[in-house]
Amino acid sequence: MNRATNLSKLKKRNKPWDVLIIGGGASGIGAAIDAASRGYKTLLLEKYDFAKGTSSRSTKLVHGGVRYLQNGDISLVIEALRERGIMRKNAPHLVQDLSFVIPSYDWWNSPFYGIGLKVYDMMAGKLGLGPSTLLDREETLALIPNVKEEGLRGGVIYHDGQFDDARMAISMAQTAENHGAILVNYCSVDGLLKTDEMVQGVKVTDTLSGAVFELEAKVVINATGVFSDHIMQLDQPDAKARIRPSQGIHLVLDASFLKSKHAIMVPHTTDGRVLFAVPWNNYVVVGTTDTAVENADFEPKPLKEEIDFILENASAYMTKKPKRKDVLSVFSGLRPLAASEDNSESTKEVSRHHKVIVSTSGLVSILGGKWTTYRKIAEDTINTAIAVGGLPERKCNTELLPIHGFDYASNWEDPMHVYGTDADKIRELSEKGNDSLSAAFYLSPNMIQWACQEEMAITLEDMLARRSRALFLNAQACVDIAPEVAKIMAKHLKKKSDWVKDQLNAFAKVSAQYLIH
Repeated sequence: MNRATNLSKLKKRNKPWDVLIIGGGASGIGAAIDAASRGYKTLLLEKYDFAKGTSSRSTKLVHGGVRYLQNGDISLVIEALRERGIMRKNAPHLVQDLSFVIPSYDWWNSPFYGIGLKVYDMMAGKLGLGPSTLLDREETLALIPNVKEEGLRGGVIYHDGQFDDARMAISMAQTAENHGAILVNYCSVDGLLKTDEMVQGVKVTDTLSGAVFELEAKVVINATGVFSDHIMQLDQPDAKARIRPSQGIHLVLDASFLKSKHAIMVPHTTDGRVLFAVPWNNYVVVGTTDTAVENADFEPKPLKEEIDFILENASAYMTKKPKRKDVLSVFSGLRPLAASEDNSESTKEVSRHHKVIVSTSGLVSILGGKWTTYRKIAEDTINTAIAVGGLPERKCNTELLPIHGFDYASNWEDPMHVYGTDADKIRELSEKGNDSLSAAFYLSPNMIQWACQEEMAITLEDMLARRSRALFLNAQACVDIAPEVAKIMAKHLKKKSDWVKDQLNAFAKVSAQYLIH
């Protein structure tokens, strides 16, 4: 992926695009893969960077949603379990099986969850990742040794999927390009073009150069997640808000707080949600919260009460109890929940189902959804876009479509496994460029070169937050190597020392929110 090349192609095209997508998160990039693989001329524009928002800030789980089963949302669970299996098949270098242990402190809890999880297994059918099993006290302690022993009666083990969300998004963007789509980051859609009240295209600003241009399209798709209302109001200023943003934060701790390759799922927190402690890249991700927020922000801030809530609830189940000083990184994301008509439910009760709606002017908007179901969201969206744009009917073929880097032989002990078949190409860039710049995580000069040349990394934040996950794993260690990373990027992007200085200043502001002071 090369931004300059893609901008040049975009400007040379003198016909309307078949499909123009606004938003480069999971739903938008998924729609680009679907449209391009059906043979439609497809363009995707992202205001910031791919997966900059919600799509890089998840709990890193590809899951059917045990909690949705508890809420009685059976159709969502069935759909998500099916999509979980498809994701696992199409991206084996990015999605793996992860076992979860639910510790039980009441005599009825294990049988209750045991029955529920057998139903979960049954719904997954042939795409299941493994059977759930009841555990006695000793088996539970053997699997999750840091769990609170007092009152422990046993537990249940079940299976779901785990992935690296931002790396998945980048691999999906490469997949879309492999099928002929054009994707450009740092392009802001500031207005819609209309003829006879019907949407015919978009007004765009290249935020890096300041250039302004107009692009025509047969159908425009609004895939901007928590910012969907903004685009819908560009279309129809009096359109009522359809998204209820909900904030979820995660804390990242040292691996010693879990001491296990299995995740812990706590079924009842003090606010009635579930809490996960998940092993990820030799660290532990603990979360999440569900806090209603009024206004969506591109860099949402964790609240003190959210941090305290997770520490308090995690401490209730861990023998080694995490304190604020133990938090290596904290990250916040906003869920784009599709609101019901009367907005009466609390955010944790709002369904994670997606909706695809069409305005009277022909703007197609995606509302709601979750990472696991991105492929189905894309299929439903492009099916709708075909009708709206009068495109020739072509069937969706993403169910069996491998994601870029597809590699069944990926070694998950190797930090380079997320690149799949590209890993060897990266190692071969330079013999000396494979040493890690940090002891806290693996990030090599070759990975930085690859991100600049092949993955459209434009800023220091792109590199440290999404092309690698350094900022999410250990914020202070990430800040420590930022100057060196900026210099390597400047070399490959052919930038001067002023660029390095500007990038370090901008990154200092962003990284401060990932640190607990």
